[in-house]
Amino acid sequence: MKYQVGDDIIVLHSNEEGKVIEIMNDKMVLIEVRGVKFPAYMDQIDFPYFHRFTKGKLAPEKPKPAKQFVDQVPKEKPTPNQIKVQDGVWISFVPKFSYDEFDDEVVDYLKVYLVNKTNIPFAFIYKQMILGNPGFELKSEILSFQDFYLHDVPFGDLSDNPAFHFEFSLLTPDKKKAEYYETDVKLKGKQVFQRIEEMKTKNEPTFSYQLFKNYPDRVEEEKFELSPLLAKGYKVYEANKIRQNLPPARSVVDLHIEKLTNEWQKMSNLEIISLQLKEFEKWFELALAHHQPTLVVIHGVGSGRLRDEIHDLLKVRSSVKTFINQYDPRFGYGGTEIFFQY
Repeated sequence: MKYQVGDDIIVLHSNEEGKVIEIMNDKMVLIEVRGVKFPAYMDQIDFPYFHRFTKGKLAPEKPKPAKQFVDQVPKEKPTPNQIKVQDGVWISFVPKFSYDEFDDEVVDYLKVYLVNKTNIPFAFIYKQMILGNPGFELKSEILSFQDFYLHDVPFGDLSDNPAFHFEFSLLTPDKKKAEYYETDVKLKGKQVFQRIEEMKTKNEPTFSYQLFKNYPDRVEEEKFELSPLLAKGYKVYEANKIRQNLPPARSVVDLHIEKLTNEWQKMSNLEIISLQLKEFEKWFELALAHHQPTLVVIHGVGSGRLRDEIHDLLKVRSSVKTFINQYDPRFGYGGTEIFFQY
């Protein structure tokens, strides 16, 4: 329906203004003009503002300017189409909005961009981590003063506090610059909500985080002077021959306290487990130094405290590929076998 009750109208044949007070049918309405009510067909009335803008012009039209040819147009000096200001490398998020059933604006997902505001091209490895696990991975290059679209992140994933990890390196190696540079950004839901509200208030299309301002310089390793140690009688070995001078490793280590000390009966429980863990660390590091493929640690059954302590340590060691505590005819369930990765 074009008109509603209360609309201002104008009667076309008399240019009198009035109001719609009742919709009679799909062709007629009841209008009131200067206190008088009468029916009118809809094609006999119009909206005042529409009528004013569509009626004929009262003022005479200005004469059209004389035709101008291309060679008569003054030439202007060309200007660059983009102002390139160096401001580091950024990760930028573009929220994509929609409307729910209540006509409220909601964010469906974030478009993620890598933005290079420097004159240096980079190679990069990108990983999006969710709850510590890779969610999206990409290896590519980004040129100077270029925006690179990475991927979309569903807005619901922000509840898992995703992390965005980057490893940068120079496309053109420079001896004065670092071989690579790692950095990351971690998002929290509440933080993102605040940034989006700020973005809407400022009428901006994105919100961003700077990954780095300048690519870092190479850090020169400090050389340690060994001659004073040699003069005092210390033994100094070449790094490539270090394994030849290490104590021998073991493939099986027994951590029962009576195997480690004869004074164990005088020790407290805390002292006992501390000594056992110290012994475990010793043989674990020697196994790594000798590049052993496996190591069996005998911790016994007992209350399981020593076993749990060792398992907690193994879970956070990057050198441990896996470990298993299963039945063995030699020591039952009292041992854990560790498998290394190099």
